[in-house]
Amino acid sequence: MTNKKKWLALPYFVWMVGFTLIPLVLIAVYGLTERGSGAFTFSNVLSIFQEEHLRALILSLVLSVICTLVCLLIAYPVALILRRAKVKKSGFVIFIFILPMWMNFLLRTYAWLNLLDDGGLIFTALKALGFQGNIIGTNGAVLLGMVYNYLPFMILPLYNSLTAIDDQVLNAARDLGANERKVLTRVIFPLSFPGVVSGITMVFVPSLTTFVVSDLLGGRKILLIGNIIESEFSIASNRHVGAGLSLVLMIFILISMAILNHYDKTGEANAI
Repeated sequence: MTNKKKWLALPYFVWMVGFTLIPLVLIAVYGLTERGSGAFTFSNVLSIFQEEHLRALILSLVLSVICTLVCLLIAYPVALILRRAKVKKSGFVIFIFILPMWMNFLLRTYAWLNLLDDGGLIFTALKALGFQGNIIGTNGAVLLGMVYNYLPFMILPLYNSLTAIDDQVLNAARDLGANERKVLTRVIFPLSFPGVVSGITMVFVPSLTTFVVSDLLGGRKILLIGNIIESEFSIASNRHVGAGLSLVLMIFILISMAILNHYDKTGEANAI
């Protein structure tokens, strides 16, 4: 019976090998070999230190950190409100947050492009208030698109982590003389910290590697490291440099996953 259950994992194993392991091996092979000769080299990885690439990486890191912090500041109060709400009401609100994720990522970004572009609803409203200049093509527009697209990935882990906290623990803290501020800072936040770390990881990683948001809302003026990698593959047809830069981003992803595993060993905060 045990052997039969093991065979049930075969489709998952094939999926992981075909769509995860093999692509990672190909990226490593391309990233560590020269174009044409196939000789081993670190030049593709070290190309991250070129001025344009390094500038794009720094901007990506800055926007990713800001996006993650903004999502955390918005999501934590929302998750607290959902936790205190009734089950039916909170379930409906969570559905509202998940609903946009059912739409195509590209369509959601195009929707913001139409809102922020010249003649769009938001642009017209800001212009009526005296705003001058374009919104599209700025870091603010890119940041807004990133926050909108990745905010649900922060809310859901936080909500799952907060709902796992027993109300009796909070009541015990109040009975011992803790006010609401101390209950929040010394009880709720420490117990929900695995969800915080999980949400930070789930927002930081995709925002660091994004290129669609910056390509559309940045008006092709904002170059992030994701745009550089995408252009190396699609325009310059240089898979080796593109793969080398991808290896650099994989380092940040591995660091994020290491932090996640350290603070969330049970994986409960990732249960969405």
